[in-house]
Amino acid sequence: MSRLLYDNEHVAIGKHQLSGFLDVPEHPLGLVIFAHGSGSGRHSPRNNYVAAGLRRAGLGTLLIDLLDLNEEADRRNVFNIPLLAERLVEATDWASSVHSFAGLRIGYFGASTGAGAAMMAAAEVDGRIGAIVSREGRPDLAGDALERLHAPTLLIVGSLDTPVIALNRAALARILAPKELVIVTGAGHLFEEPGTLDRVIVEAARWFTTHLSTTRAGAENAGA
Repeated sequence: MSRLLYDNEHVAIGKHQLSGFLDVPEHPLGLVIFAHGSGSGRHSPRNNYVAAGLRRAGLGTLLIDLLDLNEEADRRNVFNIPLLAERLVEATDWASSVHSFAGLRIGYFGASTGAGAAMMAAAEVDGRIGAIVSREGRPDLAGDALERLHAPTLLIVGSLDTPVIALNRAALARILAPKELVIVTGAGHLFEEPGTLDRVIVEAARWFTTHLSTTRAGAENAGA
């Protein structure tokens, strides 16, 4: 097992001092920032489970609270997609400034409303996000940002969640970037059914490892 640069390290991010958990192997294939759904955060058991699987695939992960406790108390903030996207951009700027991550491509993993925020944020930092994965997400909440996406985007939904499948199909038609829709058989909205969250890990790891190829080579060759 490779040495870890960061092992479940608690970090404070950006001007809002967003709380996060950072785990990065010594030679990461990329860094995945998690955008959680409404009422969720860095302690989300499902997203932590997925993050652990992505780390086994060689990816670094950053799970963050996009809102502080006072902001979460106002339910309007929880569904304020532009606000959440702004905070995700803040986290992206922070990650890009960390010397250990120099040259790494960044990906977003968004769940529920967090998927809409991830896509809106990716459109705002065009070219800096290498891939997006949405789990049971609401990409429709990204609005016109869908047409401005350049990051390869994977939408994962459960076969039992018919309304969300329809929303994802409609969003998929609007995305001009490389895209794919995966429907996990037997999965409901929360992917609580046995084995379904493991399928999410397999698909997300495939997407991220394919599209988040490291670009450290140039920096390394410059110092050779």
